[in-house]
Amino acid sequence: MTEALVVSSLVSSCIELDPSVPVDLVALAGPDGFVFEQEGRGLAGRGVALRIDLPDGLAGDLSDVGRILASIDSNGPRPPVAVGALPFDRHEPASLVVPELVVHRKPSGRQWLTTIGRQAVATDVADLVRADASPIAVLPDGFSLTSPRPHPDWQRTIEDAIAAIGAGGLEKVVVAREVLVEANRPIVVPDVLERLRALYPACVVFSVDGFLGASPELLIERTGDAVRSHPLAGTYPRSGDPHADELLAAELVASVKDQREHRFVIDEIDRVLRPRCSFLEVPVTPTIMQLRNVLHLGTEIHGTLTSPRPTALELAAALHPTPAVAGTPTAAALAWLDSNEGLQRGRYAGPVGWVDAAGDGMFAIGIRSAEIDGCSARLFAGVGVVEGSDPRRELVETQLKLQAILAAVVRP
Repeated sequence: MTEALVVSSLVSSCIELDPSVPVDLVALAGPDGFVFEQEGRGLAGRGVALRIDLPDGLAGDLSDVGRILASIDSNGPRPPVAVGALPFDRHEPASLVVPELVVHRKPSGRQWLTTIGRQAVATDVADLVRADASPIAVLPDGFSLTSPRPHPDWQRTIEDAIAAIGAGGLEKVVVAREVLVEANRPIVVPDVLERLRALYPACVVFSVDGFLGASPELLIERTGDAVRSHPLAGTYPRSGDPHADELLAAELVASVKDQREHRFVIDEIDRVLRPRCSFLEVPVTPTIMQLRNVLHLGTEIHGTLTSPRPTALELAAALHPTPAVAGTPTAAALAWLDSNEGLQRGRYAGPVGWVDAAGDGMFAIGIRSAEIDGCSARLFAGVGVVEGSDPRRELVETQLKLQAILAAVVRP
């Protein structure tokens, strides 16, 4: 059956649910579905009504995504959505999934159920949104951790990055490392997500096809003509003492090195978004984002898109990869990483999120993340290297960032 015939046979039906009975988005997704949740809002679902291939990745023509979504016969207040976790390499083939079932929840508590591929929404909503009824899995209780690159080797890579920056042509490069976890039983995805949600409620807790995490960094969000981005760059550890953390936050804001690293990201996002906006507010001074164990420099960017408005997916493609996850100049940083980083990032640090038939949507950056495959997990963290970076401090920063996902995956 051709794609056109498949799309023409699909029906999207949507009803509003009773807000007094909130749907647990993580439970709805179960072990095989998807979820994006932040501070009680987001969407989750399961099933595959349609898969939209992107043979040229984010570097290709993305207009077909909007055309396909708009071609689905839609009834109700919420349009069809396509979700995905896209590779870091913007040229790598990718795909988005149009789910069979989606629950969308707003911060106000309003929530909608959308089904695709059915002729009408089933009246037994409780049956549709029930958690997976299979027996509760026995959680793993034995784990082994391995760092594929010994710490001294990885620190030498940081030294090489600092030398490349000193030689000119490169101002910043973001270097990642991985940790491998092997459990004695299959890792239970909903269990990991519940922990991430409890530990990092301000982050976007996400899970798509075995890739999950709690991202603190919003790449782009579009609602009508309103657009928002919240990039992060510059990190300090937290002490656990409120007064000491205040001093650390003041030191981070005053750090010339970290301010320079942050400015690279802000300037690039400004460069991409400003021509697409009639208004763009980019604060001069970053603020502090506090997570459980780290402090980040962050800047809230808001704008109003001009017409014709690019979709959330098109905006994500235009922005990715930012200097927060690659470096600057982008081409030079990517070339350096290809020759020196020594790992395949896959979906790590790529855009993860959703876009709907109206072009609205949200994409976070897939950091503080892990690839889960049965008993195995591959965990990632990266650091921005600039002039003045110290290899030992950069290693410690990766360890702090890895704690976010390790605390959820490894629970002996």
